[in-house]
Amino acid sequence: MRAQVIRVEGPSPEYEKAFAEVDQERAGALVVLEEPINQPNRKMIVDLAVARRLPTVFPISMADAGGLFAYGTPLREAVRHMARYVDRILKGSLPGELPIETASHHELAINLAAAWHLGVTVPPELLARANQTVQ
Repeated sequence: MRAQVIRVEGPSPEYEKAFAEVDQERAGALVVLEEPINQPNRKMIVDLAVARRLPTVFPISMADAGGLFAYGTPLREAVRHMARYVDRILKGSLPGELPIETASHHELAINLAAAWHLGVTVPPELLARANQTVQ
């Protein structure tokens, strides 16, 4: 498997250009990163991916987008994590001396309608681990 990064700098027609590159590379799947530009354009991304029968993974914050999977740290968990850092800094800790920490809680959403449309069978073990399933 080979990962390819395709950057999008703005809304339409940038996404159409990006998907033309996806077509040229004959991509087998798409991972959408949690970038500010993608959130308001998630429906367009899904429409372009569905037209190509391209399985898509979104950040958990975009679970409603219609991709096959959504995975990541929920916003409420990330905000709690950030608040702990702010608290430590306000109490005198130097930001550069704080340890780098990662969130310990991640969520997985599986869109069964997207799986059906793509002809993908989601293994029962994966379904059992999902925090949310979309019909």
